[in-house]
Amino acid sequence: MGPPARGPGGRRRAAGRRGRLRHVQRLELTSLPGAGSPRQSAGTDRIRSPLLRPSGGAPRLLTPWRLTTMADRVTVIGWDGSPLTGAATAALSAATLVAGAGHHLDLPEVPERAERIRLGSVDLAARRIAGHRGSAVVLADGDPGFFGVVRTLRKPEHGLEVEVVPAVSSVATAFARAGMPWDDAQIVVAHPRTLRRAVNVIRAHHKVAVLTSPGAGPAELALLLEGVHRTFVICEELGTVRERVTVLTSDKTADHTWRDPNVVIVIGGGPETTTTGPWIAGRRTEDVRGWALPPASYGGVGETGEGEFPGLRAAQLARLGPRTGDLVWDIGSGSGALAVEAARFGAAVLAVDRDPDACARTAAAARAFRVGVQVVRGEAPHVLERLPEPDVVRIGGGGVPVVTAVADRRPERIVTHASHRDEAEALGAALSENGYTVACSLLQSVELDTSAWAERERSVVFLLSAVRSDLAP
Repeated sequence: MGPPARGPGGRRRAAGRRGRLRHVQRLELTSLPGAGSPRQSAGTDRIRSPLLRPSGGAPRLLTPWRLTTMADRVTVIGWDGSPLTGAATAALSAATLVAGAGHHLDLPEVPERAERIRLGSVDLAARRIAGHRGSAVVLADGDPGFFGVVRTLRKPEHGLEVEVVPAVSSVATAFARAGMPWDDAQIVVAHPRTLRRAVNVIRAHHKVAVLTSPGAGPAELALLLEGVHRTFVICEELGTVRERVTVLTSDKTADHTWRDPNVVIVIGGGPETTTTGPWIAGRRTEDVRGWALPPASYGGVGETGEGEFPGLRAAQLARLGPRTGDLVWDIGSGSGALAVEAARFGAAVLAVDRDPDACARTAAAARAFRVGVQVVRGEAPHVLERLPEPDVVRIGGGGVPVVTAVADRRPERIVTHASHRDEAEALGAALSENGYTVACSLLQSVELDTSAWAERERSVVFLLSAVRSDLAP
């Protein structure tokens, strides 16, 4: 028998039922101890092994590798309500297994002879597909590679190689229905376990698209935003005959029942991206470089005490570690410097102060830096009772009663400061007694006048940082 025929480009074409070896059987190569690594072709995740020689019969193993078989072909098809493409229709017509939601399995293109799996757990479906001998198709709404099933199917433990036929994502469709650009939008997925973090992103950013789920839909988002005004664009069952787009304010959203699936666009909060447009999706270019900026950067207002100097602020931010999805309380916001800098990290911030002038300064600083900070006027600890749950808290004053009230809300991290050792010991004891692991440092900062290299100002303060004991290393 002569050598295998050569196809286009000089590649050998193995004999087989479908004309290509990988359609006869997929082979996964796993290294055994002492063996080298397979070669991986550039620009692809598919492994090309030099160890298999398809010379007219079954592949021959030349060096010690372990082989496990998997489905002949897995095609993931996105569906946005429009007619399926030719590639999608062809894949479905050859399918021997089809997985998808109920409305996907009802599509007329799904072959009657194919085994059908209703998608609940994608991991369970992936295991079924991996053991299937034939061509499998997975149907999903929108673009399956965008917060979709492709990531789960490609997990190493499933060993699946997938081909994707995408459709327009539900987020792109929702913004199209609203007639809005979305390259400056934050995009989050809301489940009951992540609902609070999604709400914090809405608090912090001007434009957010939320991929909802049962129990974490428009009504639940609006309820957690109590007291915060936003505009909701609610897109239900996009791409179907029951599609509906509704625009409401957040205080009215919880009064309605919404159909699944839906996408919610939330507008409001921080300032909109400038008209010149972003150059990186979902992020705003910073106008100011650096952190722990001097007081002059916040409207020229002088420092209001030892708790405001930039060195302490830098250390507090480092220990709090504010990030996107967090809610930060800044109690005793003063000039608003720490509140603004925490918001620049992407966190939602509630700035609390009893002084109306301090509240006005904080609001002005937030506008100047184009970040979203919610200012709350009131005296701690009483005002804290009606605030939503924090992730991290900076306490700028109020002593042991405020520290104790904050610790009762169980944030992950708390920072505060003291001007002398007795005060530091009292604050540290209050934190320890409420289940926190406490560290204390004495910070000293000396500012020099570089024209004469003489001391201009000296600041000395005790920094206390506390981590909830169940999270401490």
